[in-house]
Amino acid sequence: MKRRINLWSSLDWFTILIFLGMIFFGWINIYAAVYNEEASGIFDISQRYGKQFLWIVAAIILAFFVIITDSRFYIFFSYIIYVLVIASLLLVLLVGKEVNGARSWFAIGAFSLQPSEFAKFATALALAKYLSGQASDLTSFRSLALSAAIIFAPAALILFQPDMGSMIVFFSLVLVLYREGLSPWLFITGILAAILFIATLLAEHNHNVMIAIILIAAVVHLIAERDPLLTLKGIASAGGIILIIWLVSGAVLPEIEPAVIIMAGMVISSVAWAYYIFRHKARNLLILMTFLAGSLMFIFIVDFAFNNILKPHQQTRISDVLGAESDPYGTGYSLNQSIISIGSGGFSGKGFLNGTQTRFKFVPEQSTDFIFCTVGEEWGFLGSSFVIILFMVLLYRLIVLAERQRSSFTRIYGYGVVSILLFHFLINIGMTIGLVPVIGIPLPFFSYGGSSLWGFTLLLFIFLRLDASRNEYLV
Repeated sequence: MKRRINLWSSLDWFTILIFLGMIFFGWINIYAAVYNEEASGIFDISQRYGKQFLWIVAAIILAFFVIITDSRFYIFFSYIIYVLVIASLLLVLLVGKEVNGARSWFAIGAFSLQPSEFAKFATALALAKYLSGQASDLTSFRSLALSAAIIFAPAALILFQPDMGSMIVFFSLVLVLYREGLSPWLFITGILAAILFIATLLAEHNHNVMIAIILIAAVVHLIAERDPLLTLKGIASAGGIILIIWLVSGAVLPEIEPAVIIMAGMVISSVAWAYYIFRHKARNLLILMTFLAGSLMFIFIVDFAFNNILKPHQQTRISDVLGAESDPYGTGYSLNQSIISIGSGGFSGKGFLNGTQTRFKFVPEQSTDFIFCTVGEEWGFLGSSFVIILFMVLLYRLIVLAERQRSSFTRIYGYGVVSILLFHFLINIGMTIGLVPVIGIPLPFFSYGGSSLWGFTLLLFIFLRLDASRNEYLV
């Protein structure tokens, strides 16, 4: 049975006010970042701040139409919206305009449109549609695999553009799966994978990391099983096979990599141990061996991707952040200037339009990916804290809204919104202060760009529209 509601009074106006405050403060900082004394004024559309004003007006109109659209539209057409966005990601690879080495844009007259920005809300809708269905159960492999396919299909297409920054945003949607019942062990595995990723890039030789993992696995098995003899047998058998392969390869193929030798030894010894596990039903040992084999394979994948997929400047950025190397006048230039810019703002900032780093264009892309530098320099610690608090209040409010939903679709989509905004917020600000690699993603509602602003507006206001109808239908 349907209940009559007053749509406008049911909207969460507190969240809408935060949205309006963010886009206004973002616009002011874009004006400061690209300020031109010779321009006619703040509404001059030949300047970025003038264009951003048009994007803002269009975003507000877009938000209005999202609100007046029946909430059932977003539920029933979730998959169709998702398929259309996937088609646009395929099309942009064929006819898209190349910008900074990435074919990510459709050229429409004097303007450009980036479909990857719209893929975020479309993927969140499709994921919510699937997970809210009766056939969904994240404890089953089928449901988990289909959920992963929904998340990573657009990410894979964006990787081909290539746009590494936009691609990794989709990984944030994995957080939605944990809210909906995914095992926390996968979260722990993710943390371990991150540690292993860093260790692989920092280690001078990968086989050192592999040996460390083998020793750690042996210690874990020793503690869990309390069987020193069995553990020593495992180490001895694996080590013996590795040593034999090493000696033979040294005579036949001396150029073979130590990491390859270790992997070959582990494969052969794993076959032998798999037979033992089958005969003795040693479940814990099976789990340990699976973890060990997966870890070693992960090292190879990370090493291959870093050296063969990432471009040289991306490799250098990651190495800069990890401290493996420093390139202050090359790829590290933006990061160094960003830190200087934010730090120079002090407690209260240099004042609006008084930022020297900003005025003299020391920080590249300061109106887009590095817009937070302008906030830090001209508004100081107080302004930076205000922006961070504003985002934290918004994210907390969205979580509250998501948890009060009677519809599982709206709750899941709400957490998708939270995950995407949280990821952008943490990564964008983190890269401006040197905590994460510079990968190039916008700060929501602040960075210059029509596609990103419209994409985030759709993402947020679809959820607000769904929330406004939370009591419209009685279950």
